[in-house]
Amino acid sequence: MARALFISDLHLAGERPASSERFFRFLRDESAGAAALYILGDLFEYWIGDDELSAADGDPLARRVAHGLHRYCDAGGAVYLMHGNRDFLLGTAFCSASGATLLDDPALVRVGGEAALLMHGDTLCTDDLDYQAWRRTARSASWQREFLAQPLEARRVAIRQMRERSQSVISEKPAAIMDVTAQAVSAAFRRHGVNRLIHGHTHRPARHQLEVDGVRRERWVLPDWYGAGGYLAVDDVGARLVSF
Repeated sequence: MARALFISDLHLAGERPASSERFFRFLRDESAGAAALYILGDLFEYWIGDDELSAADGDPLARRVAHGLHRYCDAGGAVYLMHGNRDFLLGTAFCSASGATLLDDPALVRVGGEAALLMHGDTLCTDDLDYQAWRRTARSASWQREFLAQPLEARRVAIRQMRERSQSVISEKPAAIMDVTAQAVSAAFRRHGVNRLIHGHTHRPARHQLEVDGVRRERWVLPDWYGAGGYLAVDDVGARLVSF
């Protein structure tokens, strides 16, 4: 029976070693025997370019994560990676080093005997107009080209400044604005013709049952790893959220 695991919002960073070690134990233990591992965005707290893997002053955690994922692939699993709002600059070099296949957002896959729509989840938060405007800017080829042209250290400084501004802005926003909207969720189900949606981003793990156009659907929200962490397991029997 094929089993697929789904994780997101790990936000791995050198300053959070406990989460990193939890991830490596997850690869060794919980994911053993799973046919596929889907990482639906924000594997890293931030990603400033694939040269983190090769530069002399690059991030050793980035290399360790890539190697860990590659070992998982070498053992017979498949890794699928989606960009999040923090690590959207992950590129072909990281995928090559890790053995991961980069997925579009959204992506349609077949797991547990039925089709599922995979998303990071940020595009469902349509009431957060400021964030959606920033997302359009940051995903543009011109912005990324200009950012990646800077030296690594300059990019690190820029990211720290962005994170500080982001934390300040988030602290002033009502929580509801940063959650998905019902209209966006319904539109996603209609557009893709599926009954199961899996996403992260909101850090509000749950299974939501809803009805769209008279059809019963389910929306699974993955947990973040700022706390204990966890994952969604899907097989031919069904889907279930697992907390560590």
